[in-house]
Amino acid sequence: MASPGGYPDRRYAYDERGITMTGVEPNRLDDQQLMKELENIHRTRHDTLLYGSNDALRVHNDRMAQLEGEYLRRNPRRPVAAGRTREGARGRSSADRATPANPGT
Repeated sequence: MASPGGYPDRRYAYDERGITMTGVEPNRLDDQQLMKELENIHRTRHDTLLYGSNDALRVHNDRMAQLEGEYLRRNPRRPVAAGRTREGARGRSSADRATPANPGT
């Protein structure tokens, strides 16, 4: 059940201890399934951090590391935006920092 702010109401939370999230092994997912799993785990990250039990957070961390590791294994030469590197970030002017070219990235 959600509170007015859209976050789960902790009064109705359930105890996740003893629950093991395994999911499909990342290396068995096709590219589209892997991306969907990554999108889902990143979407749920904030709520897990704020409201999940320590065990739930540990399982979330493990699964996220597995999925991200598989993505990186499949895409070793993925494109990296210059602005997402230390050098690129240092090269931006203060005006660029105030209005990013790609909001949300």
